[in-house]
Amino acid sequence: MKGAFHVLVIGGGATGAALAHDLTLRGLRVTLVERWEVTAGTTGRHHGLLHSGARYVLTDPDSARECIEENWILRRIAPDAFELNDGLFVALTDEDVTYLDPFLEGCARCGIPTRVLSREHTLRLEPNLNPTLKLAVQVPDGTMDAMRLPLRFLATAQHHGAEIRPFTEVVDIHFQGRTVAGARVRDHRTEREYTIAADVVINATGPWAGQIAQMAGVDVPIRPSPGVLVAVEGRLCNMVINRLHPAGDGDIIVPQRRLSIVGTSSWVVEDPDDLDVPEAHVRMMIDLGALLIPTLREMPVRAAWAAARPLVGPRTAHSGRELSRTFKCFDHADEGVEGLVTIIGGKASTARAMAEVTTDIVCAKLGITAPCRTREVVLLPHTAYYAG
Repeated sequence: MKGAFHVLVIGGGATGAALAHDLTLRGLRVTLVERWEVTAGTTGRHHGLLHSGARYVLTDPDSARECIEENWILRRIAPDAFELNDGLFVALTDEDVTYLDPFLEGCARCGIPTRVLSREHTLRLEPNLNPTLKLAVQVPDGTMDAMRLPLRFLATAQHHGAEIRPFTEVVDIHFQGRTVAGARVRDHRTEREYTIAADVVINATGPWAGQIAQMAGVDVPIRPSPGVLVAVEGRLCNMVINRLHPAGDGDIIVPQRRLSIVGTSSWVVEDPDDLDVPEAHVRMMIDLGALLIPTLREMPVRAAWAAARPLVGPRTAHSGRELSRTFKCFDHADEGVEGLVTIIGGKASTARAMAEVTTDIVCAKLGITAPCRTREVVLLPHTAYYAG
């Protein structure tokens, strides 16, 4: 592989995959390690929403702007990866209707196109919706397979020389003095331990980022926030359905092939591996989702699972709803630990942007002036990852 510098990326989710892609395009040697199979963590467990950002326009406008900008970029660089079915924000009550004007103003400020639909027009588009709805707002949401987009990043990174090592867990950070110089890893297929040397290590482990940071003696303000999602049999809507109110529990239904996914609840944990699927949360998803689509209550449950969001925020957070969905990058040289960079927060839709910001920091540290190209380079198909 080309490049005088070697970067070790820890984490094989969407962010790590996008990082491997960006780093290789800038001429760096890259090794990515993931303790299980790639996308096995939070990335492989989300509902597959290509965010318009409309969900966050009033509570988290920075995240909303990130989402809509990346929405347009991803459509360009990953053709045929998404179902561009749009989304509806549905007002069910008079109280929901009072949210309409501030919602439209917030979308306009964030650059998110909207179209207000009458009750009759909405029901023609989505006849399974609650017939007592008042109105709806159409936005450019979409859906995607949770795993295929990261695999496209990984396939393209491999094509440019990146080495991807799944089932390889970091067990310690390797130092030379106060400089991070790589990581000690365990190959779970052979149980062999060895050290990977690197000029820079990037911690892109999502909700596990705090654990990796602690190995290096630093702290990051991350709060793992799980949520339960429920998939019921039957495609009950063709567009993404949201409740027109501040983001809350059970207020989004995402169509995925022949399933409908309802989400999500929110709480906080210390250990992102400690994920329960409380039966009460499953029932709550069904009950709240049925307010939007009444027939949802009659459909068989195909699966219920939990995923931990890697939210940026203090450990004093109670539910996770109060925490931003934006992202933040940390160069731990500011804390006296050179050679380690951590990226936390964000969403699957913003992984490319997270990688761009992080790679900019890494290149500045290494004196590399190559510009980011990931806004234009079209990704290889996801099947190319398995072709090697």
